Amino acid sequence: MSSIKDLISRPVGVIGAGSFGSTIAFLVSANSKVLMYSRQEETVKKINNTHFWQNVQFPGHVSATSDIAEFTEKCTLIFPVVPSKSFTGMMQSFAPYLRPEHILIHATKGFGLHGVSEEDLTDARLSRENVRTMSEIILEESCVLRIGCVSGPNLSKEILDGQPAAAVIASRFDEVREAGRLALDSPKFAVFGSTDLIGAELAGALKNIIALGSGILGGLSMGKNIQAMLITRGLREMIYLGQAMGATARSFLGTAGIGDLIATATSENSRNYSFGVRLAKGETMDQINSSMPELVEGVRTLKIVQQLAKNFQLSLPIMNMLYKVIYEGFNIEKAMLYLMRYAYDQDVDFV
Repeated sequence: MSSIKDLISRPVGVIGAGSFGSTIAFLVSANSKVLMYSRQEETVKKINNTHFWQNVQFPGHVSATSDIAEFTEKCTLIFPVVPSKSFTGMMQSFAPYLRPEHILIHATKGFGLHGVSEEDLTDARLSRENVRTMSEIILEESCVLRIGCVSGPNLSKEILDGQPAAAVIASRFDEVREAGRLALDSPKFAVFGSTDLIGAELAGALKNIIALGSGILGGLSMGKNIQAMLITRGLREMIYLGQAMGATARSFLGTAGIGDLIATATSENSRNYSFGVRLAKGETMDQINSSMPELVEGVRTLKIVQQLAKNFQLSLPIMNMLYKVIYEGFNIEKAMLYLMRYAYDQDVDFV
């Protein structure tokens, strides 16, 4: 155990200085020195000179660098927190500097692509071979073996406001779960462990899609009854797709699954929920994306899932209808009425 504690006595690394990367850095700073990595020199200077970034006031032992060699030399425990679309490129840049003793615990909720370009995604019929979780990307692109992910209901604003929250560190390695707990745990931030890495990753990615739909209902002022139904039925679809991709139904019924889903699909602090609200109020996807400071992961994930569902021959009426609304301009009110009347055979059939 002393070796795990030694990881926290050294600077803990955070790759990415977006809102959640900054939140992870803030949490870790309660237990360790933190070194953040950003490609942007202006970001690095701002953090080092003012210790203020993304509306976060960091303590003095949080610093930043744009030097990958320095970062990987100083940090053994690393939290990659970059958008899913950029994750493979990031790992390819870091791979020459990573060593087997490094531990990577990512906090990215989305999918990577293999053998398919972003430009061809709309027309591609994706199989499981074309889709990567972030842990799969780490394994493929680097020599790192001890990997995990942070998942659960983690709305950045609430965490930074000091409100109580919790997260799951999922990994098959005991030392990864313990290292994540030692780095992140605090009186107001509880950290649980799980051995179900694939389940935590899939739940974290798929719940963003349901949050888009829940936001649309919120934007239409349709009330909590229909919102509760959409979240419940959406969980059902998440489980179906998750099972097709190698997870179990049980993966989606804990903190990293339904817990994260409820938070993301009901809070205005969620980018995915807010995207749905604004879409329902008449803004276009381009207008929303251009005014949001960071990527709305659910929008991209929805496109990937639409093609995966075709390959798996799955019936996912909520996700399919959301795709039609967001990407094909289908009338939102008609879509919501259709979902209310869709004939489900059983209420619960996945346990």
